[in-house]
This record gives sequence, C-alpha cells and structure tokens, in this order.
Amino acid sequence: MSATSVLPMCVRASRGLLRLRSGSSSTAAVDIIRTLSVDKPTAGTGSATGGLAQAILQEKLQQQQQVQRQSLPEGKEGEREGEQTDDKKQKENTAYAKKMVLRLAGFMGLGGAVGIVYIFGTNSVDEQGNTVNPPVVQQLKRTFKYFKDYRQMIIEPTSPKLLPDPLKEPYYQPPYTLVLELTDVLLHPEWSLATGWRFKKRPGIDYLFQQLAPLYEIVIFTAETGMTAYPLIDSIDPQGFVMYRLFRDATRYMEGHHVKDVSCLNRDTSKVIVVDCKREAFSLQPFNGMALKKWDGNSEDRTLYDLANFLKTIALSGIEDVRAVLENYALEDDPIEAFKRRQAQLAQDEEQRLAELSQQKKQGLSLSSITSRFWRSKQQ
Repeated sequence: MSATSVLPMCVRASRGLLRLRSGSSSTAAVDIIRTLSVDKPTAGTGSATGGLAQAILQEKLQQQQQVQRQSLPEGKEGEREGEQTDDKKQKENTAYAKKMVLRLAGFMGLGGAVGIVYIFGTNSVDEQGNTVNPPVVQQLKRTFKYFKDYRQMIIEPTSPKLLPDPLKEPYYQPPYTLVLELTDVLLHPEWSLATGWRFKKRPGIDYLFQQLAPLYEIVIFTAETGMTAYPLIDSIDPQGFVMYRLFRDATRYMEGHHVKDVSCLNRDTSKVIVVDCKREAFSLQPFNGMALKKWDGNSEDRTLYDLANFLKTIALSGIEDVRAVLENYALEDDPIEAFKRRQAQLAQDEEQRLAELSQQKKQGLSLSSITSRFWRSKQQ
C-alpha cells in the first residue's frame, strides 16, 4: 500500500478523533467509520491499519455513549433538586405572607375593639353637662350592655303589647282576631329580567275581607319589612278592612325563623287564629295556627274562598276556644281540603239521617192508619 493511499485515511481518522475529543455528537464517529469502510484498501498492510483505526474509533464511540448515559441521570437529579428548592422557597414565602396577614388582622382587630369600646362605652358628659372620663371597666360594661340591648332588639318583638287594648263600648270590637301572612298567602312574588319584582294578588282576597270583617279583627302580620309591605297592603285593601299591620320587627327570631308570638298581641289567645304557609311562624302556639299550602301564583286558585267559609263557620258557631277546632287540623297537609272533606261527610250523614227519619215517619203513619181503621171497624 502506498503512502498516498494511507495519508487521506489517516487525515480523516485524525479529524474524527478531534471531533470526539471536542465533545461533538456521536454522528461524527459514525461518519468516520463509514468513511474508513468505504475507503478500504486492497493490500494487507492497509487493511490492518484500517481495522486498527476502526477499532480505536469504535472504542471511543462506546466511551462517549457511556459518558452521555451517565450524564443524563445526573442532569435529572439536578433538575429535581432545583424544583425541590423552588418549592421550598415558595412554601416559605407563603408561610411568611400568612403570618404577616394574621399579624395585620390581629392589629386591626385590636384597634377596632379599642375603637368600639371608646365610642360605645364612653359617656362624654354627665347630667350636669360636665365632661367625664370613666374608667376602662365602666366603658367595657357600657359597651357590653349596648350590644346586649341591640341583640335583644333584633331577637325580641318591639313591644310586649303589639296591639292596642280592645275597643270598648260604644265601639264595636269583633269577637275573634284573624292574623294573616302577606307573602305566599295573599300575594305571590314574581321576578323577571324585564320588570323586576312584582307581586301578584291572590283570587278571593276581596271576598275574604268582606265576609270576615264583621266577625274578625283582621291583622296582617308579615315577616317582610315595613318598607316593602306597607304599600302592598294599601294596594290590596283600598277599603280599609285591615285594622292593624305588623312587620318583621314585631316577630321573635328563633332558630333562623321569624316567629309570630300570639301572647304578645294583647288579645285573648283562645280567640286568635293565625294563617300562614309556614308552621314555624306559629311554632310557639301551634294550635292557634293554620298552615296553608304555599300559593304558586295559579290564577284558578280557590283557597281563600274556602278559607272564608271555614272561618265564618267557626265564628257563627260561637266557638269559645278556637284551639279546640284547629287542633283537629294541626296534622293535615292541607287543612282547607280536610275541612271540605269533613263538611261533605257531615252533609252526607245529615242526608242519611233525614232519610231515615222520614222513613220512620212513614212507617209510623202507616201503623197509626192501620190502628185507626181497626178501631173504627171494631166500633161499628
């Protein structure tokens, strides 16, 4: 083999070794091996030299691949350590921010408490108009009393006597008192995007008021606020059948419900009937109330007509204690329907009794006619 043929092969091999040493990709080594294999000489010495170069390059390639395999896990571990460090820093920053927020909230709460005690517990002047600086204990007591009275104002009715004393002669005082809820008993609230809130009048309101006004003292006692309910009552009662109006501030707030305490009405509880759609509204006196079904706005509803007949029957019967009657309907889901069923049954029983009585009279007449005929024939 001549020197001219070996020289290019050695040059290519040296260039490949330089590439591997400089850290280039493994494709360079593959190219070198392909080059040596293509330029394979024919002489024996040349083939030996080429085989030696190929062996050296393959060994270098294997070493390079091993180094790359070892470097990959080390790089992943480094990335994991970096992520763990970032997470730790983020947690530390979050804990620090929470601690600072809690401290700030504590300082603000303490400042607010001091301000409340100063505002509500300080009596700046006495009866003579002199400036007074009470001690801290006295300020704390006054502040506690103020909030206690405020809580009592929310929970308790505004007065132990919500209605004035009954009228005396020569004025007429109805013998019974009817307490009506406004929402979902007399009116149904409806909301739409175009009109907002509107209240629909229930069929039979005018009939109810006209039939019961001579017999009952009509009181609207609603859980709505006075600002909302007052104009609504004016719209449904233009003739003034409603004698008194009571609102949310007159209820007793218990377990999340506005309860109507009949004992605070300043009336004989044996003559008071509460009509509502929630049993919780009269839970303190359960046998003084009737729980109607919630009206859904149906224009074909006839409940108020039937209610007027039911209450009129009680009043005209002269019931001494309405609780004895309402107790029979306390467990009914719809007391008005139960009243109608019982009325129909009573009417059927009455018809049957009259039929039996008429039958007995007919039998009595036939027997008396036979007896009279026998007596006449005997005399003859």
